[in-house]
Amino acid sequence: MSCKQILIIEDDQAICQTMKDILEIQGYEVSIANDGQEGVDHLRKILPNPCVIVLDLMMPKANGWQFLDLQRADPQFSHIPVIVCSAFEESAKSVRPQAFVSKPVQLKQLIGAVKEFCA
Repeated sequence: MSCKQILIIEDDQAICQTMKDILEIQGYEVSIANDGQEGVDHLRKILPNPCVIVLDLMMPKANGWQFLDLQRADPQFSHIPVIVCSAFEESAKSVRPQAFVSKPVQLKQLIGAVKEFCA
């Protein structure tokens, strides 16, 4: 049985909604968080765990780096792959995500990255 759960952590509502709509059309169940702390809170509520997290780095409140620190330190969630979605490739790759999608988001690139983890 394949996993269809995805968590998007993104503060830009237009980007977030576009990604959500496209991924739902592809058959995924998408949850949304607007910052890193909301992302951690969602992880604690989503069962089963998402098969992948799509993460923005630059957000108000708890940013992507803070989220990754919390996620990677928690054995319950540290196994979940993270796709970093950012306009800043150097910063994004410095956090060693399992995948990277550049902004502005190329939807085919996003779908391809998600399919890699949600087969």
